[in-house]
Amino acid sequence: MTLIDNGLLILPEEECLDLLRVGTIGRIGVTMGALPAIFPVNYGLLDGDVVFYTGDGVKLRAALEGAVVAFEVDHIDVAGRAGWSVMIVGLADDVTDPMELAAVGGLGIVPLAGGDRSHAVRIRSHFVSGRRVA
Repeated sequence: MTLIDNGLLILPEEECLDLLRVGTIGRIGVTMGALPAIFPVNYGLLDGDVVFYTGDGVKLRAALEGAVVAFEVDHIDVAGRAGWSVMIVGLADDVTDPMELAAVGGLGIVPLAGGDRSHAVRIRSHFVSGRRVA
């Protein structure tokens, strides 16, 4: 880890992925027109890529268009003044391959929200970044 001047430790990619593996809820950032929109999702990791289920709407449209999206997970301990944050940037992809769908299904992701969330979306990671409060 490398200390940067504002008191944060830069995390190596493998540690970022380890932190993502222990989480279950994150936020996906997409664009609606030219405006940012951020949505919470339950997620899992498949070969280092974030996967989640969604219904029809903005997140699925981003996947169908192969849009660049951001995904972020963090843990904050306010009392202990500690925490970490991990971000992935990559291309959203609608998962349609039967073998890949089976692999996503095996992760046990259960969306908290009701309604039809039967579309699997994969964020094919191109950039992984993490920080920890020193």
